[in-house]
Amino acid sequence: MRPTYLFSMLVLIMALIGCQPAKQYLGDPELPYPPEREPAIGDILHLPSGFYVTQTSMLEQIKRQQVIFVGETHDNPASHRLQEEILISLQQHNPGNITLAMEMFTPSQQPTLDLWTDGKLSEKVFLQQVEWHQSWRMNFAYYRPLLNYCRDHQIKILALNADRKLKGKIAHKPLAELTKEEQQLLPEMVDDPYQQAMVKAVFSDHKMGEARLDGFQRVQTLWDETMAQNLANYIDQSSNDQQVMVIAGGNHIRYGYGIPRRLLRRKPVTYILIGSEELDVPADKQDKLMNIVKPDYPMPPYHFLTFTAYEDLKNPGVKLGIALNQVEGGLKVEKVIVGSIAEQNNFQSGDIVTAIDEQSVTIPFDLIYELQQKKMGDTFTVTLNRMGKIITKQITVPNKNI
Repeated sequence: MRPTYLFSMLVLIMALIGCQPAKQYLGDPELPYPPEREPAIGDILHLPSGFYVTQTSMLEQIKRQQVIFVGETHDNPASHRLQEEILISLQQHNPGNITLAMEMFTPSQQPTLDLWTDGKLSEKVFLQQVEWHQSWRMNFAYYRPLLNYCRDHQIKILALNADRKLKGKIAHKPLAELTKEEQQLLPEMVDDPYQQAMVKAVFSDHKMGEARLDGFQRVQTLWDETMAQNLANYIDQSSNDQQVMVIAGGNHIRYGYGIPRRLLRRKPVTYILIGSEELDVPADKQDKLMNIVKPDYPMPPYHFLTFTAYEDLKNPGVKLGIALNQVEGGLKVEKVIVGSIAEQNNFQSGDIVTAIDEQSVTIPFDLIYELQQKKMGDTFTVTLNRMGKIITKQITVPNKNI
């Protein structure tokens, strides 16, 4: 066969392939069976079948899985209430063989987590030792019922996430530029096309450089690969009766390309994906929603999807409305926010906060923790040192925090 003829045939074949119509799906791959009606708050939808089910039915299926992934909206109490309901059901079904694995902690914090579940730490000491307000920063009230339940029933809490310092390094450096020592700390890193598509979609509305996009992609991969590796290691060391409930942000679980598939690459397990969607989002929370065009995927995002409202935290604590700086003898007020509780109670720049309810204040956490225990209508005292003069202020929290 002459070379020119062969080349012409190849060109013709490629042209025919290129002319093939795009693959058409019979239905929506993300929702293969559309439900008979629109969802309402409180509904639970089994996405692969399109049937609404009861919570009892969902929990019965959850009980048969080795790993239960529950995606959360970090600042929605309804999302955390779902987690607690699932954990209670698992504990009642398989007491003594349940582990709660959490994105919110890293392995370096594991000893503190173990002391917590053994009942050997107060809440304040626990939060201080895990540096909660520096490492996770969410109001602990979202997670308090879940962690208290673990402590009360001696349920192990497993730290999953990657070390913060390592995250910072790969956010700014390609993997090839890390030192050999740093590279040895990495889990096996495998890019995923679906995750990459979502990261690009998230960044599409932001004017950020390609380097920052690449760095964010590396961090997302590190998070998911590390959490999957830590899960696999733990399952390897556990009995066959052990069940692990994993809680993490929805993007680490939704569609299965984050932690679940990476876990399955390492360890053959049975698993189920549970998620939630907010149907009612108040106006003051609209800015929390991401304005992105989500990629289409060829699979349902979860096995079960629960529908909730975007709720407010009932007792979020109190904010005085001051900027502080740690100094000898207490916390120095650097700024008083206009209209705040502090301004209404005549706090002044230069004041040094020394105590709250007669408990000494030496670091910012001392004040933050005590304020987060307060609620609307409470009355408490704050002691100030104003240019050598000791002033005690009695503060009543208004019914609406400022």
